[in-house]
Amino acid sequence: MGREVSESCVESLVTEIVSSYCNGFYADKPELAARRIEAIGFQVGHQLSERYTMDRPRFTDHLEAIKFICKDFWSEVFKKQIDNLKTNHRGTFVLQDNRFRWLSRMSVDPSIETLGSIQDPSAMAENKAAQAIGMHLYFPCGIIRGALSNLGIPCAVSADISNLPACSFVIRIKA
Repeated sequence: MGREVSESCVESLVTEIVSSYCNGFYADKPELAARRIEAIGFQVGHQLSERYTMDRPRFTDHLEAIKFICKDFWSEVFKKQIDNLKTNHRGTFVLQDNRFRWLSRMSVDPSIETLGSIQDPSAMAENKAAQAIGMHLYFPCGIIRGALSNLGIPCAVSADISNLPACSFVIRIKA
């Protein structure tokens, strides 16, 4: 029997990690907070990948490993497969999740505004909300990068939010 953790516990843990690093430890250094959150995700992804590939033969190419991430790995972590996978066949892959579970409960709080004189307060509130959501995406980016690193694929991973809760993860394989 496999060991599982309640989904709500994982979501709460990620929220607390982001909150602690962004508002506590590195409140005045968002770049450092983002790197630390991504590093935690990297360790988690590395260990999960090790567990999920224990009984499998090594992957022969990048595409095979990316397909594993989209189907099996994503199903284990997020209880569904990636909705769409695109590639340019030159080392760039885009994984599209139309209902990313960790963003499905997030919303933009209209009361989030900064003090001071700003030309467009609603734009500033949206920008701050987008930054907060962006900080939550460093963890899953780290998970993907850690999983691929364990599979012998060095890469860079970034996320793009087009329309909540949809999210795209862009993977660039390093030469």
